[in-house]
Amino acid sequence: MKNLSIVALLHGPDRPGLVANVAGWIFQNGGNILHADQHRDEEEQVFFQRVEWSHPGSGDVVQAVAATFVAMARNDLKMECRIAVSNESSRVGVLVSKIPHCLRDIAFRFRQDEMRGHIACVISNHRDVESFCASVDLPFHHIPVDALGKSDAERAQLEIMRKYGVNLIVLARYMQVLSGDFIEAARIPIINIHHSFLPAFAGGRPYHQAYARGVKIIGATAHYVTAELDQGPIIAQDVAHISHRHSVDDLVRKGRDLEEIVFAQAIRWHLEHRVLVYKNKTVVFD
Repeated sequence: MKNLSIVALLHGPDRPGLVANVAGWIFQNGGNILHADQHRDEEEQVFFQRVEWSHPGSGDVVQAVAATFVAMARNDLKMECRIAVSNESSRVGVLVSKIPHCLRDIAFRFRQDEMRGHIACVISNHRDVESFCASVDLPFHHIPVDALGKSDAERAQLEIMRKYGVNLIVLARYMQVLSGDFIEAARIPIINIHHSFLPAFAGGRPYHQAYARGVKIIGATAHYVTAELDQGPIIAQDVAHISHRHSVDDLVRKGRDLEEIVFAQAIRWHLEHRVLVYKNKTVVFD
């Protein structure tokens, strides 16, 4: 039987011996390190590490080892620690409006096992993507959103997410601003794809803004959602070069290509437990 693996993400005040202490504990407890990476923030004097190791035994045994490691990291090393075991399945809930390209892209990536876990449900405030969801056997739920009923709509969305046991929400071009109440009540990470290179051209119609300014690059940004609009920790970004010969339609087309790539990359890194959030920044162990 193939051994399960454990991934730990740690951060805390830097001091000598942390790498040796972590590696020594894993060895002494019967594990074998598969990957290890670390980073030291010179300004903050904070140490960050991602370590993955295999461990023999049943799922219950490995889960117990993982819990013991967390206790050791917090009590002995004084480090914050988040941990995951390879037999845990991620269930992703998607919020989307009318524009389907990001949903289509990640749906096929999950189907081809390019990303861990699966899409558990799709919720939209419109019916434009319903036929696509039916074609790939994704559970679809239509929850209309209007100014008077937004809080009721968000409660319904959260009830659906909980029904499917979702542990990650992604906004695949969902053109509604989530309320602070929704974000707080969800209590799970939320990833958004923003059709701009944040912090530039935040808000609506960023490609039209970029065209009006005559910029030479456009971009896309995937970030965790916080109560402050488009200000959450950035996970992934990319850019495309443009020139005076490109129209707004060209920018939109190029931008959508970027959005698919950046969105998928951010989701993949999150599901592989490669993203460590500290304050309003991320350390990504790619």
